[in-house]
Amino acid sequence: MESALPAAGFLYWVGAGTVAYLALRISCSLFTALRVWGLGHEPGVGPGLGEWAVVTGSTDGIGKSYAEELAKRGMKIVLISRSQDKLNQVSSEIREKFKVETKTIAVDFASEDIYDKIKTSLAGLEIGVLVNNVGMSYEYPEYFLDVPDLNSTIKKLINVNVLSVCKMTWLVLPGMVERSKGAILNISSASGMYPVPLLTLYSATKAFVDFFSRCLHEEYKSKGIFVQSVLPYFVATKLAKIRKPTLDKPSSETFVKSAIKTVGVQSRTNGYLIHSLMASVISSLPSWLYFKLTMNLGNSTRARYLKKIKKN
Repeated sequence: MESALPAAGFLYWVGAGTVAYLALRISCSLFTALRVWGLGHEPGVGPGLGEWAVVTGSTDGIGKSYAEELAKRGMKIVLISRSQDKLNQVSSEIREKFKVETKTIAVDFASEDIYDKIKTSLAGLEIGVLVNNVGMSYEYPEYFLDVPDLNSTIKKLINVNVLSVCKMTWLVLPGMVERSKGAILNISSASGMYPVPLLTLYSATKAFVDFFSRCLHEEYKSKGIFVQSVLPYFVATKLAKIRKPTLDKPSSETFVKSAIKTVGVQSRTNGYLIHSLMASVISSLPSWLYFKLTMNLGNSTRARYLKKIKKN
């Protein structure tokens, strides 16, 4: 009986310490959320950084919303995407709605031989903001060796998600350094914060974007350049295959209006209050539990997709 008392006391203090630790983590998250989203911070994102903003993957979803938000702030917009027809449509919408100049560049980021064309098209422009948004994922969660057309998929994901970020930064950063001002916003993913099995290639490429951004920010912040890694959870876009926005799955417009407030405040951000709180909860999970939950969710989604394909 006596030996049980010290053990009970030890377990009590372990439990109390765990609760205190989690309470501190949650309190820090709430304080950060208040500082970023609740105090009305207005970022200096606009023509003061440079006349032009360049947005890749800019005809749909998050990219289009960034282009519109930057145009709303008075910046001229360079839209870069694959379809010239879609580029023309978005370009016309932005010009009419926001009364700013636009420019389009039609290229497929799955290719490697596009950057000379982009460089020529951007020559002479005073670029203040670059949004590296273009990206691609799997059609559905899948085991690595079972990913359809795996060899081609490897090349496409690396070219679109990794090479584009490096090359676009290489093209635009020198002008920013010369003027000692500019912002580079790299759209990663919450899948780049933690490994996501069954989305292995996508998760790994987004982790690259996150690390690349954080390193680049440290290298160039003393030169007046702000580099941000944006790590959203699900946003209602075509890429995510989510049509109806919800509180935890906002529309791209809602997400970008929130994320733009973090520029100049957080070099690494989830961009949206609910997503930030979700990240805090997930980061507190033990890795074995996180991977078990992720695998179960991925396998469930995979099974539903394959069942749907089989029916059709």
